[in-house]
Amino acid sequence: MSLALHDAATGTLFGVALNYTGLLKKRLAEFEQPPYKQAPVKPVLFIKTPNTRNAHGAEVVQPAGERLQPGPALGVVIGKDASRVSAAEALNYVAGYTIVNEFSLPEDSYYRPAVKAKCRDGFCAIGPELVPVAAIADPHQLTIKLYVNGKVVQENTTANLVRGVPQLIAELSEFMTLHEGDVLITGTPEGRVDVQPGDFVEVEINGLGRLANNIVAESEDQA
Repeated sequence: MSLALHDAATGTLFGVALNYTGLLKKRLAEFEQPPYKQAPVKPVLFIKTPNTRNAHGAEVVQPAGERLQPGPALGVVIGKDASRVSAAEALNYVAGYTIVNEFSLPEDSYYRPAVKAKCRDGFCAIGPELVPVAAIADPHQLTIKLYVNGKVVQENTTANLVRGVPQLIAELSEFMTLHEGDVLITGTPEGRVDVQPGDFVEVEINGLGRLANNIVAESEDQA
């Protein structure tokens, strides 16, 4: 059974950077350098602004002269307002799960994700549906695959999340209220690839289906 995604996922889109162990390990040497000198101790958050919202089957525009990279991720849709929720209670506040493709231009800094890289029009595809919590036995045992033109180019599992769904909800709701309809983008694994106009991009998560989008070139009136 699936739920109506367009009715349930209407709130803020919260992204979490560096939430896969492989990605975090690849960046450790960089984090030891000034000015930070250590890896993040709290979730590294960013927001995908409302203009980034996109849908299953829709087009994603590659900005002229830029590299475009898909970002396969598990999306968690909040089902009721959550403030100072414990990890033990967290899943009681989840309406369900969906697939997110968090498109971005390549990033220079994971500590300060750039708005210009993350928040272009249509850079956050969500879908194809919302699957209720009860239908997913364990959100931390899901295989995520990214396909470009039918070929698997990136694969990982939510077992490799640095912070699982309950911990993310607990840490975020500690300092801000998560509202019904908000979406947590739990993170994109290491190994992002470039895509080009004409490419057919799909994200598959077992139990959640496939989210598909076509990449198109920026037109002159969009530039």
